[in-house]
Amino acid sequence: MVPQQKPSPMPFHRYAPFAPVDLPDRTWPTKTITEAPRWLSTDLRDGNQALIEPMDPARKHEMFALLVRMGYKEIEVGFPSASQTDFDFVRSLIEGDLIPDDVQISVLTQAREDLIERTVQSLVGAKRATVHLYNATAPTFRRVVFRVDREACKGIAVEGTRHVVRFAEQYLEGTEYFGYEYSPEIFVDTELDFALEVCEAVMDVWRPGPGREIILNLPATVERSTPNVYADQIEWMSRNLSRREHVVLSVHPHNDRGTGVASAELAVMAGADRVEGCLFGHGERTGNVCLVTLGMNLFSQGVDPMIDFSGIDEIRRTVEHCTQLPVAPRHPYGGDLVYTAFSGSHQDAIKKGFAAQEEQADWDVPYLPIDPKDVGRNYEAVIRVNSQSGKGGVSYIMQRDHALDLPRRLQIEFSQVIQKFTDAEGGEFAAERIWEIFSTTYLSDHGPVAVLAHRSSTDGDGTYRIEADARVNGEIRELTGTGNGPISAFCDALADVDVKVRVMDYVEHSMGGDGDARAAAYVEADIDGQVVWGVGIHSSITTASLKALCSAIGRA
Repeated sequence: MVPQQKPSPMPFHRYAPFAPVDLPDRTWPTKTITEAPRWLSTDLRDGNQALIEPMDPARKHEMFALLVRMGYKEIEVGFPSASQTDFDFVRSLIEGDLIPDDVQISVLTQAREDLIERTVQSLVGAKRATVHLYNATAPTFRRVVFRVDREACKGIAVEGTRHVVRFAEQYLEGTEYFGYEYSPEIFVDTELDFALEVCEAVMDVWRPGPGREIILNLPATVERSTPNVYADQIEWMSRNLSRREHVVLSVHPHNDRGTGVASAELAVMAGADRVEGCLFGHGERTGNVCLVTLGMNLFSQGVDPMIDFSGIDEIRRTVEHCTQLPVAPRHPYGGDLVYTAFSGSHQDAIKKGFAAQEEQADWDVPYLPIDPKDVGRNYEAVIRVNSQSGKGGVSYIMQRDHALDLPRRLQIEFSQVIQKFTDAEGGEFAAERIWEIFSTTYLSDHGPVAVLAHRSSTDGDGTYRIEADARVNGEIRELTGTGNGPISAFCDALADVDVKVRVMDYVEHSMGGDGDARAAAYVEADIDGQVVWGVGIHSSITTASLKALCSAIGRA
């Protein structure tokens, strides 16, 4: 019988399922994302306020500079009314002329008159700026936190918008472009008809039109539904908002259920024009949606994210320095191990994929959704070896680092050698350690037979004759033999010292492209009934072949 799950002792009955949206004619499931949305980075506000130790001014400036270099054009830089530190940082950007002309900064405020005035004052002198006002609209917040009814809640948003307009006219006369963003906070838990009613009332004050857009941000302040429900909410709002052509519909997903990226992507398919998030998903609780993952997901589908992720490691290091929080090794696209395979079957597929990739333009390598080089990584960390690795990983490292293209059966034999060491020593095996074991196993000249020098000639009938000075069990001997080539002739010569060798396979190749490149030779031989491989490396292919045969004798 199939094992059956048993009921857990957890009090799941305390939690109500999230109500779906009645939208039977939804269109987003058949949509695809063909261009990047507008992005807003909230690293310096939402991400910063969630840090154990908020950024100091130097780190804030470093983060801002990074975001600008990457190409973000809308950046939320702070909550000026919340602290003098945030106010001063906004002023330092403006007074230091650090904001490029094509970058629009945004600042957040609650819907209180004094806080709005302080917020607008922080923007004096800015060329392009947005004030982002919010108030909580969800039933629990109306009932428990603020104790207001729907009409009073809407009034807070409307009155706050009036204050924004009034103070902007008073303080920001010289601003080239002033924008407004409104968020019905806790949107996902707000009744859709009420969220629409509040947004419409706010628009009646702002009066969006040609050249005067309004950003309506619909945040998953606490992610509580599956991504498809959030997409339904966004599509419903997008359909029902008036003046839609002048509305920038923005989403701000959090990651409480671990599906922030999916929620953002489905929201864009459902009509969202803009996404707010943080690099590597920093933010309250489980974080905001990760802008790196969203952008790179587009890139992996052949869509330009309009953001430069080509230096992913420098981006990650800067974020880690500024936030004092580590990026997980398995974080999509940017973690240390995301392009690394330890599994033997994965390594073998990747190795074969790299070989096939040389013959095609489009990227198509198993287990690697993108080319690591496109984000500034090299291939050194793609395959790493531990006890879970197999022949593919080991042979890939030998080829990558030492230009040795091991024959398949030698790959199997050598991977078994490595397996014994990894089982005994544990942990990851560095490429240097693998080469050390390979050299000791196959390239040692301390076996029972070693060729010191050799001379060869060919008779008129094509018979190959070899004379070799060899060390045999510590004694210098001159060995002579004939055959149809150097290997068969040397095997014939070894019979004089009672070494019986039958060559079963032989492979050779150049180890480089120039005329002075060394050659590698691989010999699979039956020596007194034991089948082993030997390897030889030398500038002369004949010498490499004889060394490979001596290597096999030594291993037997």
